[in-house]
Amino acid sequence: MTERDASRNPAADPDATTVLDPSTLPAQPSGPEAELEVARAKAEQHYNQYLRTLAEFENFRKRAARDLEGAQRYAVERFAQDLLPAVDGFELAVANAASADLRSMVEGQAATRRLLLKAFETAGISAFDPTGEPFNPERHEAMVAQPTATRPPGTVLETVQKGYLLHGRVLRPARVVVAKAADA
Repeated sequence: MTERDASRNPAADPDATTVLDPSTLPAQPSGPEAELEVARAKAEQHYNQYLRTLAEFENFRKRAARDLEGAQRYAVERFAQDLLPAVDGFELAVANAASADLRSMVEGQAATRRLLLKAFETAGISAFDPTGEPFNPERHEAMVAQPTATRPPGTVLETVQKGYLLHGRVLRPARVVVAKAADA
């Protein structure tokens, strides 16, 4: 806002954005100097709007960076909380290993396994066993190729170690034994 604009409206906030409406301006002599003054006022107004928008964008960028950092830092918090009961089960098993009988140890381990699988399910982690499926190098890691006449070549004969998916994406490939043609 120019001094001339401020003198017309002394109650106006000097930082407020005003829209210049030519119909509200008092009649001024036309000419290049009058047009130049209006253009300067508009340019100043646009520059102030630009500075405010730039400051708002910078604040938004900083907020988004803080939010992203917080999300990355604490993303596993819920998963970790779901794993704590399983850790407690393991600690209890270790503490009672000397005095517990085999049956109660097996039951305790099975309960701990269920807790782990529940935590995995909540986090979107699922196990897969590809036995009998065609070998897929994107999901399977071949440990050995075994000759067989019972299955077609390239079929998974046995799963040595299950694979795991995280929301459908391979977290760990399954380690498998793959069929190959029997030697004649």
